Amino acid sequence: MTHSEIGSNESSLPPSKRAARRIIQRAFVLTGRDRQLRQHLREARLTTLWIVEDWDLVWTVTIDRGKIAFQRRPAKHPDLTISWQTANEFLSCARESASPQSRLELAGNIELRRVASHLLKSFLGHLGHVLRNPVDGAGESLL
Repeated sequence: MTHSEIGSNESSLPPSKRAARRIIQRAFVLTGRDRQLRQHLREARLTTLWIVEDWDLVWTVTIDRGKIAFQRRPAKHPDLTISWQTANEFLSCARESASPQSRLELAGNIELRRVASHLLKSFLGHLGHVLRNPVDGAGESLL
């Protein structure tokens, strides 16, 4: 990535889908450690499917009474599906403080939107942090 790319208004993408997967997984590890979020989700039980269509990235996040589990494979019967058309839209949600609602699509049990919004807000905050500082817990680069 050049200096002009870093300073541009265009959202820069991770250099590869593999790096994006690692960054997403790290953001979910941090999200799972968020005590305030776990308090909001302590009664919730649901399976969510997350999709970034243009990169063909799919993963599952399961919430079981405050515990958050991340899997790199798709759920067969998710309660709620959260999807973005492009990786740029997905990553823009993490880089901007504006509401991501206009950039994502929700399908499934819409009554679970409130629970999902808590998860999404925490995840996007952690994803923004990981994008700015792409290292794992041991200090190894995720890129």
